[in-house]
Amino acid sequence: MRTLFARNSLAAALALALPFGLVACKQPAADAPSASADAANPATTSDQQAETARLNAWFDEKYEEQLQFSPIQLTFLGRKDLYDQIDDMSEAGIRKRVDWLQASVKEMEAGFDRDKLGPEAQLSWDLWKKQAELAQAGLPFLDDGYPFDQMNGMQSQAPMFMINFHKVDDESDYVAYVSRLRKFGTAFDQLLERGRASSAKDIRPPKFAYEGVIDQSRKVVSGAPFDDGKDSALWADAQAKADALAKDGKITAERAAELKEDARKALLEVVKPAYERVIAFAESELPKAAVNPTGVGQTHPDGAAYYAYQLKRNTSTDMTAEQIHELGLSEVARLRGELEKVQAQIGFEGDLQAFFKHMQNDPARLFPNTDAGRQAYIDEATADIDNIKQHLPEYFGLLPKADLVVKRVEAFREQDGAAQHYYPATPDGSRPGIYYAHLSDMNSMPKTELEVIAYHEGIPGHHMQISIAQELEGIPKFRTQARTTAYSEGWGLYAEWLAKEMPGTYETPYSEYGRLMSEMWRAIRLVVDTGMHAKGWTEQQAVDYFRANSSVPDAAIKSEIQRYLVFPGQATAYKVGMIRIQELRRKAETELGDDFDIRGFHDAVLGGGALPLDLLERRVDGWIAGEKKTTA
Repeated sequence: MRTLFARNSLAAALALALPFGLVACKQPAADAPSASADAANPATTSDQQAETARLNAWFDEKYEEQLQFSPIQLTFLGRKDLYDQIDDMSEAGIRKRVDWLQASVKEMEAGFDRDKLGPEAQLSWDLWKKQAELAQAGLPFLDDGYPFDQMNGMQSQAPMFMINFHKVDDESDYVAYVSRLRKFGTAFDQLLERGRASSAKDIRPPKFAYEGVIDQSRKVVSGAPFDDGKDSALWADAQAKADALAKDGKITAERAAELKEDARKALLEVVKPAYERVIAFAESELPKAAVNPTGVGQTHPDGAAYYAYQLKRNTSTDMTAEQIHELGLSEVARLRGELEKVQAQIGFEGDLQAFFKHMQNDPARLFPNTDAGRQAYIDEATADIDNIKQHLPEYFGLLPKADLVVKRVEAFREQDGAAQHYYPATPDGSRPGIYYAHLSDMNSMPKTELEVIAYHEGIPGHHMQISIAQELEGIPKFRTQARTTAYSEGWGLYAEWLAKEMPGTYETPYSEYGRLMSEMWRAIRLVVDTGMHAKGWTEQQAVDYFRANSSVPDAAIKSEIQRYLVFPGQATAYKVGMIRIQELRRKAETELGDDFDIRGFHDAVLGGGALPLDLLERRVDGWIAGEKKTTA
């Protein structure tokens, strides 16, 4: 999963230290206790309730202050505050937000007594403080992030945001739309300033990243009104939104024409020159950028420390690069054994490498590389998700209100073989969650992996987890929007595994192969991410290792490795998080025996929002303790 503007660079992650959106419940999940709270907390129940209520009100007040730093996040939440603004993306803006966070922690510690809080409120306290500490710890590495790269740079995210998330329901919304277009120039210049500062320290992404930025940028400003081609995506969107207002009788046709002219001028006077500046910067960096790059540990002046920070930020553990690398090697070996069992079931003779090649080259695994094939992929993924929906009440007490749709990535940011991803619904469910698939090259989208990806990105994966969190009641709002990579991506990978327990899933050896290959994919990540960023592996070495242990298409392998190179550490979070959730489930099953309730366990995991893994363990331990009391 990737979330708009939250992933692009370290600076973006620090920019708010603003966790991005989660959704909802039939009953407040805050009722789940944390571990042994009564014994550890001598305060009376009435004292706890009073101090907890006071702190929760303070958290909501502070979170509202925090949101005002990010007009973009407000729009994601379906709100129209600051609708004509975008975020301050400068280094000064980032430091201002981190300073605010630090001040808020001091205010919390001075104004409240942690020992008088209930267990769930203590989790909130600890999470708020952890987020501030993590943001502060990242400040020395502001220049290590890449403001522009091929994955999620502003060059592709800005138009996607405007098209999909800036809704126009009346004339004032359209005026705000034009205002935001005109602010592209400032935002791009702030990011370019940071990019130049990094380059001055010889910190830059590989050559392929700049090539991606140039390609995407040219696509955005190709077509009308930028040239004589067919309408560009932004211009088509601007016209459609104005025409829809006129069609609904909210403005006259004459006023619609005026608004469209305002948008056209903004595109020509601000947006196009901003993109031209980005293209010029990327082109100037190309000769300095590595063609077969290695990771940040070797290429950044403070790369080893930066990578250690990124591992901590993404895994929410203190695992070292060496520990993660060894875990990856162990998991790859285990999964090779599981894949050999599937090979025997299918009846293919030969070694595992030959089996991988057979699966990769089997044309029956592919949809036609046509529009009909692309629609078939969307239809089949939707059907698999619909099947899971029927069985959710058997495994979860908390269920999402928001719907989920499967969509193809927009043409201006679509990449062959790139990873699928999810964008959250609004907290009130008025806008559905979106599972986006890159379908430009259907040869990179094998049928064997369609099902498992749908479960990861959709249900019971990211959509389930994020929507439930966003809709939670009984905990502070900031926790409903929290993001912890190991938790969120660990849940997504756990969801792939959990789906196997549900009826109507992985019904053939080929789909089971896809599930195992998806998990192998994440195990390989542990090896190659640490290999490149801590051990000096080159891009080609990482590609070779990936190819030797999987049947993932070459285009997807290339895209994946290039993703890890510009996004150090993030790829390690999946398996680390999954393994921890599985360990917590085994612990609960062992301690509760016949009294173990899978629905209660999942509600304990999902019912507190996205937590760092140590806080998640504390919450699950509290649930186990509560279950023991109930059944004693």
